Amino acid sequence: MITMPARKPRRSAAATRRTPLLLDRAAAKRRLADETYDVVVIGGGITGAYAVLDAASRGLRAALVEKDDFASGTSSKSSKMVHGGLRYIEQGNVNLVRHSLLERHRFRKNAPHLVHRLPFLFPILEKEGIFDARLAKGFEGLLWTYDLVGGWRIGKLHQRLTVPEVLAQAPTLRAENLKGGLMYFDARTDDARLVLTVLRTAAALGATILNGAKAEGLLMRSGKASGAQVTADGDTFDIRAHAVVNATGVWADHIDAMADDGHMPQIRPAKGVHIVVPWDRVRINCTVTVPIPGRARRATCTRWGNSVVLGTTDEDFEGSPDDVHCTREEMDFLLEGANTAFDGKLTPDDVVGSIGGLRPLVGGKEGATLDMRRDHHITIGGTGMVTVTGGKLTTSRHMGELVIDKVMTVLGRKGASRTAKLPLLGGAGYDAEAVAASGGLAAHLGERYGTEARFVGDLIADDPTLAEPIVAGLPYTKAEVVYAARAELARSVDDILSRRLRARLFARDASADAAAAVGTILGRELNLTEAEVDRSVAEYLEAVRHEKSVLLEGAAA
Repeated sequence: MITMPARKPRRSAAATRRTPLLLDRAAAKRRLADETYDVVVIGGGITGAYAVLDAASRGLRAALVEKDDFASGTSSKSSKMVHGGLRYIEQGNVNLVRHSLLERHRFRKNAPHLVHRLPFLFPILEKEGIFDARLAKGFEGLLWTYDLVGGWRIGKLHQRLTVPEVLAQAPTLRAENLKGGLMYFDARTDDARLVLTVLRTAAALGATILNGAKAEGLLMRSGKASGAQVTADGDTFDIRAHAVVNATGVWADHIDAMADDGHMPQIRPAKGVHIVVPWDRVRINCTVTVPIPGRARRATCTRWGNSVVLGTTDEDFEGSPDDVHCTREEMDFLLEGANTAFDGKLTPDDVVGSIGGLRPLVGGKEGATLDMRRDHHITIGGTGMVTVTGGKLTTSRHMGELVIDKVMTVLGRKGASRTAKLPLLGGAGYDAEAVAASGGLAAHLGERYGTEARFVGDLIADDPTLAEPIVAGLPYTKAEVVYAARAELARSVDDILSRRLRARLFARDASADAAAAVGTILGRELNLTEAEVDRSVAEYLEAVRHEKSVLLEGAAA
């Protein structure tokens, strides 16, 4: 057992930085190959990100590797909600709701630039609604429970709305059966940017992080996991560590099998999809929850800038977890729900973006995935590797804390978590109301980078042409592409357009038109050859083509 005391962590990442945190890929690879770490985390989604942040904040020498890009799996394809989960109250899981609402509060304190309050509207209809007027009183009881167990921390309690008040929020909602509405409050986030910000905060505290670094196998010493063999950019090297964490989500069984030849699969993937349509086709100002005829699950329609996101499904998934997309059938299912609830007629031609992701549920194969619990599972295997599965975005900070508690057991060390009150980069001193009131580019950058928006602004001050939009119809600037290459370990056109900017989700075809321009900037910043730039652009265009073929032509994913 290792009994050395944890080293003193670096100065808090919450402190105001005078210069941007620039992440260098080559330097990270050298450190990974040369140093010996206390813990290496495999998997760069939200759970792995918070695990490595928790480790670094305790003073551990920590590293994280991700085979593709940070948040490229489930963590960029979630519902983007930071919430307690009304459905869990209906299932009787009040403790999960209470804890989730506490974690939602912590997110809003630690990352006020990324986690924003969001009103949810439930229309009350005479018929063909989620519930009619007779059931609304009972449902309001659930909302009171929600508020009392922690919903109140968001600053507003639920409200009962009149018909005019409902239509003021959702003017295209079909009014013929409308009797009023109920509104409560939760929060939303750009999930991919949240993951990236957690990881950058960990890096500011001394952690080494690297994307495009695939764990090919585990290092073993005396029967215990002691690191990982990794391939990155064609190079293969060993990362030596005293503890290993498997935080790979739906890929967890694959990593567990590296440690135990007799490992039996535990993950039951559940597929969820979302589609995006222009705001002017629906014109809602909040999230409206609507029924889908013949289905138990409710659908949500959420305004996001000039777009509306429709989701989600919850079905078993069979297939490759590396190729998950919204299908034609799933798109039609969501459009049907929206068209039942709203005036107008949404068609496949209105869909400007889509995502499909997998929830890494843990449990048996019987019953609907919708009814399965979302609790997390953390285990220490026979080799000492810590594996975390299940859970949800809202409770990711706490999951990371519990994972590192297990790591400390493996290491034989003591040390408390610091992340409950640790602001993420850009969060300390951020005034959301003041930034929103400023409007324009300042508000756009503030809601993405927080107080670190000034570093993107400095790029524009040095070269005013970088203020130009990079994707037609979206507010993202060329400066953000430069910043992604210099400070956010973006390696490809896809890294930038799919996750750093989210342009692929909100304007798929326009993002494809911008791919060449993004490639040019990326090539200049990363010293890529013309052939490497062309390949990155071509790979992105092919990925968009494949996404559209699955969505619009009904091809199998």
